[in-house]
Amino acid sequence: MGLFSIFTKEIAIDLGTANTVILYNDKVVVDEPSIIAIDRDTKELQAVGKKALMMEGKEHERIKTIRPLRDGVIADFQSTEKMLYELIKMTGSKRYFFPQSLKMVICIPSGITEVEERAVRDSAEHAGAKEVRMIYEPMAAAIGTGIDVLDANGNMIIDIGGGTSEIAVLALGGIVCSKSIKIAGVEFNYDIQEYMRKKHNIAIGFSTSEQIKINVGSAIEDLENPPEDYEVYGRDLLQGIPICVKVNYREIAQALDRSISKIEAAVINALENTPAELSADIYKTGIYMAGGGSLLRGLDKRISKKTSLKVHVAEDPLKAVARGTAIALKNFDKFPFLIQ
Repeated sequence: MGLFSIFTKEIAIDLGTANTVILYNDKVVVDEPSIIAIDRDTKELQAVGKKALMMEGKEHERIKTIRPLRDGVIADFQSTEKMLYELIKMTGSKRYFFPQSLKMVICIPSGITEVEERAVRDSAEHAGAKEVRMIYEPMAAAIGTGIDVLDANGNMIIDIGGGTSEIAVLALGGIVCSKSIKIAGVEFNYDIQEYMRKKHNIAIGFSTSEQIKINVGSAIEDLENPPEDYEVYGRDLLQGIPICVKVNYREIAQALDRSISKIEAAVINALENTPAELSADIYKTGIYMAGGGSLLRGLDKRISKKTSLKVHVAEDPLKAVARGTAIALKNFDKFPFLIQ
């Protein structure tokens, strides 16, 4: 490290629709929900991350919670800037005679437009970054999973995040073909909310649907080790009073079937557009999965059955993209796929 490295702080950011993860010195220093709470009148920030999440669905007339990212991209520029600034402050900073300048690598969806890419860069710069580069999510996920992306052998990665599912075939340090769809963890939650409303006549919030997905979420109706039934509390749509109902994993598998079918179709579409030589490689190596959505019970088996290929889930799928982004940060000037 050079003399002036003490004046530069290097951080890797997985800026996700559901959660934002920041790594500093190869360690996860921030892992917070991508949500803020503001005062409606003064527009002042009231809470960020977990504290703001606790307020969601419970706000009074002066408090407003905002999820500034939607479908993997920035939907609210000012809110994203505020959120990034506060999350970066959480990383801590050593005090020197001069303030440290920030050097960042941020991951972005592969289907992002130039305008959306510019919005990410501007938010990072307004949050204090002096140098920003970006990496596509499937590339970061592949690196974080342990795939040698610079190798000539082809690999397929499926990254199911909060806002988007990224399917890509990689070889020689580049994305050969990819498919990005806006069906992922957040859409799963909406599917569960709709199912509970139609089948059980109960209204539930977004946070409750997330807990249902975690506790009894499934992609298939026949699990070897099924979870116990889960008690759900909400408002009875007929009587308007609080009630409790029990749901099982088979019900949630039915609720998520339509969205998972769309992910399967996107995977098949990516495979159809894969060059023959790379198809041969994928047949041998199989498909790799990362992202929080890959933790859904039975999803790997369902995709394996659909494609007739082996499916490997990353060791720590939730942090795979963030780890890959951190590795890219270490190779800031060497990796050809980092966006200037």
